[in-house]
Order: sequence, then C-alpha cells, then structure tokens
Amino acid sequence: MRKDIEIPKVSDVHVAAVKQFNEDLEIEEWNAYIINTKNEPLELVLIVSKGYKGSKKTSKMRHKLELLPAKSFAKVEFMEDSLLVITNQFDVTFFVDGTLYERTFIFPAGQIADKNQEILPLMGDHGVLAE
Repeated sequence: MRKDIEIPKVSDVHVAAVKQFNEDLEIEEWNAYIINTKNEPLELVLIVSKGYKGSKKTSKMRHKLELLPAKSFAKVEFMEDSLLVITNQFDVTFFVDGTLYERTFIFPAGQIADKNQEILPLMGDHGVLAE
C-alpha cells in the first residue's frame, strides 16, 4: 500500500533567512521567509520549525498561512542570534490544486551568516537559502 502513495517533488518553493534592519529596535536581525516562485498559489501552508545541535533542542514553532499567492513571499519568523549556531529545520506542507506537497528545508549550523548571502529569487534581497 505504501508503494501506491505518490509524493510529488517540491520545486519553486524556498525557505530563506534574510538579514533586515529593524527600525523599532535599530538593529539588524535575521528573519525566515517562505518564497513561492510558482505560477500557482500555495494553499493551507503549514510550517513547523525547530533547531537542534547534539542534545540541545529548541521548542517547535508552528505557523499557518491560508494562502501564499503565486510569485510572492511571506515572513515566517524572527531568528534569534543564538539559533544561528545550531541546525535549523523547517518542515513545509502545502496544497497546490488539491495535491499535497511536503519538503524539509535545513540550514546547517553556521550556514546563516553574512558570508553565505546571495540574491534571493523573487525577493531581490540578499539572504541565505535553506538546503
């Protein structure tokens, strides 16, 4: 029965860490974003994030977006500096035209850093894409 279940491959959806200036606090901070470069909207987007390194683990954070339009992006969460030195995992599940998709995006420990920034798809900002 398991062999009959087809899980389609996720493409054109990304998770990125973006360093931005917080005007209220007057500091630069990292924020996680989900980016939809598809020509279709993502429906009922569920994101579960967690961090870990050895026996250290963060609590799980859960996020829900009813709709992420085609060619758009949304902020998922603020990433405190102490999270940048551990592995950060984002499990993303969503529907496109009634088909369920899921993918795990990972930022290995230390990957979220200024030296690893590149221009992000659609956003045009500099940031770090998850693997």
